[in-house]
Amino acid sequence: MRFLPRILAVTILGLLAACSTPEKRIGSNRAVFDKFPADVQEKVRAGRVDLGFTEDMVLLALGEPARRLFRKTETGDVELWVYNDEGPHFSIGVGVGTGGRRSDVGGGVAVSTAGSGDDEKMRVEFRDGKVSAIEYVKK
Repeated sequence: MRFLPRILAVTILGLLAACSTPEKRIGSNRAVFDKFPADVQEKVRAGRVDLGFTEDMVLLALGEPARRLFRKTETGDVELWVYNDEGPHFSIGVGVGTGGRRSDVGGGVAVSTAGSGDDEKMRVEFRDGKVSAIEYVKK
């Protein structure tokens, strides 16, 4: 049973290392980032977006969206990028069962970064390639 804490620790460290941050995304796209105005660079570094941002600015600030939605309206096409709360979700379960004269005890630990629709945190709307609206989920 001593191996379970080790496996859990390695899994958590792996998930944390795999998390994309604005600084990692900027480092991978330095030439693009360096062309942004200073005020935009500051917001991108902080993981924030604003009206008028381009797709590149949003990608560096927030990363890839969980989903992309497209809407056709009378005034033009709209693209929505949906972002979820991607933090680790921990789950622990223990089960006990009996079968005749013997008893069985089992347990398990799961770590997941997959979110559900309930974990949606924001939507970024694009019109003509620029952010035209930002929606935040109020919790």
